Amino acid sequence: MVEELGQASYRARQLLDGLYRQRWSRLAQFTTLPLAFRQQLTELGYAVGFPQIEKKFVSADGTIRYLLAFADGQSVETVWMPEGDGGEAGDGSEDGDAELRELNVSGCHPERAGAGFTPASRRTPMTEGSSVPSQVPFDRWQRATICVSSQVGCAVECAFCMTALLGLKRNLSAGEIVGQVLAVLNDQNVELERDRVNLVFMGQGEPFLNYDNFMQAVRLLVEAVGIPESRMTVSTSGIVPRIADFGAEPIRPKLAVSLNAPNEVLRTEVMPITKKWTIEKLMATLREFPLRNRERLTFEYVLLGGVNDDMQQAREMVELIRGLRAKVNLIALNAGPEIPFSTPTDDRVLAFQSVLTRAGIPTFIRRPRGRDIYAACGQLKHTTELVRLEP
Repeated sequence: MVEELGQASYRARQLLDGLYRQRWSRLAQFTTLPLAFRQQLTELGYAVGFPQIEKKFVSADGTIRYLLAFADGQSVETVWMPEGDGGEAGDGSEDGDAELRELNVSGCHPERAGAGFTPASRRTPMTEGSSVPSQVPFDRWQRATICVSSQVGCAVECAFCMTALLGLKRNLSAGEIVGQVLAVLNDQNVELERDRVNLVFMGQGEPFLNYDNFMQAVRLLVEAVGIPESRMTVSTSGIVPRIADFGAEPIRPKLAVSLNAPNEVLRTEVMPITKKWTIEKLMATLREFPLRNRERLTFEYVLLGGVNDDMQQAREMVELIRGLRAKVNLIALNAGPEIPFSTPTDDRVLAFQSVLTRAGIPTFIRRPRGRDIYAACGQLKHTTELVRLEP
């Protein structure tokens, strides 16, 4: 664009810096560019296209669910979690090590590994969300996590996920993926030179079904925005060919796999995508995945009461991932309307964890964040009217 308008090539770098590093939202702010060039861009119809914050729902625990709208009227949800949810603990990264220290947990000691778990008796009751200032109650945080969407809706049809009820509307462009991050960083007044922010691509959509745009977004976030790849994690339901591609990328986030069952029959029941990419194919690909020094694969396992949470299934899980440099994150189901499963009891969650930790597998229980505003894992469905859920 810069070359076509007869400008020097370095103007492109100035535009890139203003858009992504400075996060300017109006062309008038790009004072590094000549006034005549800015006027030319305006006359040609160019503008900065940040997603619009349509609504913000603020949880009692400080989590914020953003409903962000794009130019065509489609929207997605992006979640801000001050202090994160403990999901990176034990993954071999610097942030994972810091979470371990702060939580005072060890994945190999079952009596300590549940320190990040909130029992049902102490979970936040359901309250109605509203558009309120974003800085309460966690206006002072040490680190934060942004959960980013990659598609409008999702086509994977996991039976326990509210996003699946939307179906797939479309892929997001690389700019729309990055734009979510920039909009939240601006709303939270984040300074990346000072503040520590992690990204998890675990919002709406399957990132590996929008692979090229997702990877372009990652490169922009690393090279232009300035967020290290070591602070990013992407979760996939198991798109086997793309896992192989991902392992060959020179710049890539850490990898998490949404597993949710230890055998073919049960996983097909809760994740129909297993019919296309079987557990056998998935695990064979993961065993070839090139892990970096100290890095661990993360397996995400949503526990569904009476479905995939008994001790036999925990033992099957041990055998399935034995020999892999991996950790497991257990997620007690975050319930929602139209989801035909129940949240397991605390005792079942801790017992399942104990089987894995006794086998030497670092296993952590993800803290539920923003359940009261439908911001927790599996709850993203553009919900604007909140109802009370049973704990």
